[in-house]
Amino acid sequence: MKEKMQSFFNKLSPIFGKIGANPYLQAIMGAMMATLGPMILGSFATLIGVYAGQWHMTALANILTGVNVVTIGMISLYVAFMMGKYIVKEFMKDDDGAAAGLISLMAFLIITPLGQIKDVTALPTTWLGASGMFSAMIVGIIVGRSYVYMRQHGWTIKMPAGVPPMVSNSFSALIPALLLGVVFTIIALIFKSTPFGCFHQMIYSFIQTPLKNIGGSIWAMILICFLEQLVWFFGIHGTNVMMPLVQPIWMALDMQNLQAFQAGKALPNMYGKAFFDVVTWSGTALGLIILMIFFAKSKRYKILGKVAIIPGLFGITEPVIFGTPLVLNFDFFVPFVFNNAIFVAIAAFLTKIGVLARFTGAQAVFGLPVGFHAIIGGHVSIIIFQVVMQLIVSPLLWYPWFRHADKKALAQEQAAASQN
Repeated sequence: MKEKMQSFFNKLSPIFGKIGANPYLQAIMGAMMATLGPMILGSFATLIGVYAGQWHMTALANILTGVNVVTIGMISLYVAFMMGKYIVKEFMKDDDGAAAGLISLMAFLIITPLGQIKDVTALPTTWLGASGMFSAMIVGIIVGRSYVYMRQHGWTIKMPAGVPPMVSNSFSALIPALLLGVVFTIIALIFKSTPFGCFHQMIYSFIQTPLKNIGGSIWAMILICFLEQLVWFFGIHGTNVMMPLVQPIWMALDMQNLQAFQAGKALPNMYGKAFFDVVTWSGTALGLIILMIFFAKSKRYKILGKVAIIPGLFGITEPVIFGTPLVLNFDFFVPFVFNNAIFVAIAAFLTKIGVLARFTGAQAVFGLPVGFHAIIGGHVSIIIFQVVMQLIVSPLLWYPWFRHADKKALAQEQAAASQN
């Protein structure tokens, strides 16, 4: 059975490898990861700002509200720039993509409707935050790919050899900027005369909302957990394969929760990237490390546990993943592949019955120790949940499989000792 499964997934490995290496998915992953700085800053500003308001620290609350507005409240601007930049970097290794990022940002703003406050023209934030994220990604892909095509086909103004690179690069992006500016002006004009009113509304209605409804379900998250770990088991970076498909959806859900939390309203979404990151923290591997330290009889696992415990407490589990190893090790197939999904199912059930609070949507900082990592969730029940799941439930889920593997390792060590 093991041989058949391994043979089957060996055939699928090239497919998963191509998915993981797809330049568009890599660009999405790169762009979303690049926005984590503003996202985390905005998350902390929202959480602290809410409590500052409750404690009547009005000046601080107002400043932090402004920080939230220009970070999370304008996240689509960052995404638009970074998508254009990363698309170019994927297709042209000699171009840093900055020019394409600026053109992408320009195009996004061109198709964003302006508002009017008395005699002042204003830019409403309606489409600058979570609601415009998918249209920002689409604009970035279109602009980035068009920019690459124009550069590769010589649609540029070439300056003499003696001209400084800074000036030359500026002129090389001039024609793409003008052409794409005209194209997106026409797009804005076309959508102005439709019932949607703008490009953003069309994308939000037909793409973003349905994807949020599908990707924001418990079944979708459990499926992603299973597929991500299954791909990991066969030696392919599951996060690189699966996260680009769902991260924009989950982060949009998180930002809706943060906006509701800041406004003092009920949190609309149960699931999101914050939920996934806290619940599946460390891939549940800390439980296996704890078993190695306290219950291992073989020297192999005893030593590995001592080596892996310090990084494991901070969510860094590569020592145990590759030291055990867990990849292609059928002794640990069931817990390695299914534990994350089990954790998500338990968290969903506890949230449904009101034991576990809904997550504010604030993005956690990677590298914080167990428990501290969950503080950003916004409620003490989330901290308790992470600690209990990681230190108690996780070892229980790993134990039957670890006991079998430890006995096997001990027998091998005893056989080797008797031969010597």
